[in-house]
Amino acid sequence: MNVLAIGAHFDDIELGCGGALARHAADGDRVYGYVATTSGYVNHHGAWVRRNRMALCEARKASAILGITLITGKFRALNLTANDRLNCELLTIMEKHRIDTVYTHWNGDAHCDHRVIAATSIHCCRHIPRVLMYRSNWYDTEQAFVGSFYVDVTAYWTAKIAAVDCHSSEMQRTRKSWLAYLDRDSANAGSRIGVERAEAYEVLRWLR
Repeated sequence: MNVLAIGAHFDDIELGCGGALARHAADGDRVYGYVATTSGYVNHHGAWVRRNRMALCEARKASAILGITLITGKFRALNLTANDRLNCELLTIMEKHRIDTVYTHWNGDAHCDHRVIAATSIHCCRHIPRVLMYRSNWYDTEQAFVGSFYVDVTAYWTAKIAAVDCHSSEMQRTRKSWLAYLDRDSANAGSRIGVERAEAYEVLRWLR
């Protein structure tokens, strides 16, 4: 397989599908991670929460742990819009690497950048045979996430958590609450299919 994980920010793909990506890499698949934004941002008081250089450094460390090739976009975080430049960037990546399997944001996510990436992915992946949507945000919206496709990530859980923990700027901001959330969520998903740890996805398309 030629696998592409698409995220809005550095840490999104680790949170949403890091276990599956590590599994693909271990199986010998070619795995790429595309992150659209430089991911630095300030809070509502104008103070830097995360700087671009720090976010990129963290992402490179995380990608090395998962065994994926990182591809970086130059869009501004919290300022993504559905436009032809983003479409063309995604289409070029998919064509160049002959992508046949995509992991992308769930289209019901609460974060505005995540929704833009989801909508753009749906548009650009019209001819991709396998497309799964992941959840990388725990907030409720008007649309319920219905994860009905499961990946057993038990053997790759340590790698996923190590990759997430590389994003020290975000882990500091959230006081590592993401790690506790992922621990519970993966165990619950695993219980539903009879394994120790699993990631759940919504299926946009899955052709064998």
